[in-house]
Amino acid sequence: MSDWLEHSVLVEVDAPVELVWSLWSDLEQMPRWMKWIESVTILEDNPDLSRWKLATGGFEFTWLSRITKLIDHQLIQWEAVDGLPNRGGIRFYDHKGKSAVKLTVAYSIPSFIGKLMDNLFLGRIVESTLKADMDRFQKYVIVVQNRQQS
Repeated sequence: MSDWLEHSVLVEVDAPVELVWSLWSDLEQMPRWMKWIESVTILEDNPDLSRWKLATGGFEFTWLSRITKLIDHQLIQWEAVDGLPNRGGIRFYDHKGKSAVKLTVAYSIPSFIGKLMDNLFLGRIVESTLKADMDRFQKYVIVVQNRQQS
């Protein structure tokens, strides 16, 4: 038996949605701003599939993820097809030269772990990490934008 936990984080980015989209949709670059993501590798024979590795506090998880929906400059949705059960989406909102980015992540954990760790405690850790990741992404976009303008 397992429980699904879901978390969403929204961040405003002072950059056009085209730039924000291009950086985020390059999944292999994600470890640059996502603390727990050690690597992302797009499969050569199927670009809709990617192998993910998460590492934190001595724990390591891997999974194969499939893009389930892709709308340019608006949405990327995924789900794990093996390994760590997870799914989610990243939405992009065009605010005329600026952007908003909303990340939603859902993951399954065994019920007994949820009870042992207290879902609220675990949720606070995950949400604070996701928020910090999105803040790093926000800064990363600005650095890239400044480089492009130089």
